[in-house]
Amino acid sequence: MIGRFAPSPTGPLHFGSLLAALASYLETKTKGGKWLVRMEDLDKPREMAGAASKILHTLEAFEFEWDGEVVYQSQRSVLYQDALNQLNTKSLIYGCDCSRKEIADSYNQRPAQHGIDGLIYPGTCRHKAKVKLPHASRVVVDSNPIAFTDAIQGNIQQNLAHDIGDFVLKRADGLYAYQLAVVVDDFVQEITHIVRGADLLDSTPRQIYLQQNLNYPTPQYAHIPAASNTAGEKLSKQTLAPAINAAQASTLLIHALSFLGQQPPKDLSANSIDDIWQWAKQHWDIKKVPSHSSIAFEPS
Repeated sequence: MIGRFAPSPTGPLHFGSLLAALASYLETKTKGGKWLVRMEDLDKPREMAGAASKILHTLEAFEFEWDGEVVYQSQRSVLYQDALNQLNTKSLIYGCDCSRKEIADSYNQRPAQHGIDGLIYPGTCRHKAKVKLPHASRVVVDSNPIAFTDAIQGNIQQNLAHDIGDFVLKRADGLYAYQLAVVVDDFVQEITHIVRGADLLDSTPRQIYLQQNLNYPTPQYAHIPAASNTAGEKLSKQTLAPAINAAQASTLLIHALSFLGQQPPKDLSANSIDDIWQWAKQHWDIKKVPSHSSIAFEPS
C-alpha cells in the first residue's frame, strides 16, 4: 500500500490541508504502507516563494513522517509530455486555440451547456485542420460512463461527454494541466490508495479516463469532506484560510480527528503530541469519516 499527500505551494498549509494529510497518513500508516509527499508546483505563476519549504517544516512540526524523497512536479515535464504523446498516438489529442469568450460565443443561439466545471467545451477545434499558435491540447472524451466506488462517498458515476467535455491537458502557455500531471505522478510513484478532499471528487472520473487510456492501474479512492467556513466556502488560500500554527499542533490534531469522525476523548487534548499520534494510530477507522462533501468548521 502506498499513499501520498500532494499540496500545492501557493501558500502555507491551512486546516483543510491538515485534514487531507492526516487522513491520508493514518489510512496508509495503520495498514503498514508507505506515505509519500509530492509538491504539485506546476503552476509557477501561482506559487508563493518559500511555500514549499514552509509546508515541509510544518509537516515536520506536526510530526508527520514521510517515506523517501519529496517529489516536485516542476521537475517532471518529460514524463508528462511522454504521456501526452502516448495519448496522441491514439488520436485522442487535438490543438485548441479557443478563448473562454469564443467558447461562450460558439453556442450562438443555442442554450449554453453548463457542466461541473462551467461551460462544456462544444468541440469547436476537434475537427479543425489547423489551429493558431499558441494553443492548448485537449483530450477527446466519450459518453461511456466512468464509475467507481469511493471508500467514503460510495458509488460515483460521471459521463464525461455530458458533464465535462473535452478537457485541457496542456495549456496554451505550455504548462501541463493538473489532471494529466497527477495521473502520471500517481502511476510513476506506484500510488495504490488516494485519500484527499471531496472538492476533488469531480476530477476523479477524468483521471480514471486518462488512466484507462494510458493503460495505468486505477488506485483506490477515498474523499473526505472538505472543510468550509460559515459562508459555505471551502477553506483555501483563495478564501483566506489562516495558516495552521505549529505551536497549536496538539489542539489542531484533536480538531482534525474530531472533524474526521474519530471521536478522540476530551482529555486527550491535555496530552503530548506523541500521545495524540499514538491514540490516532490505534483508533483510526476510515468507516467513521462522514460521507459529506463538506462540513462547516472553523477551529478557534
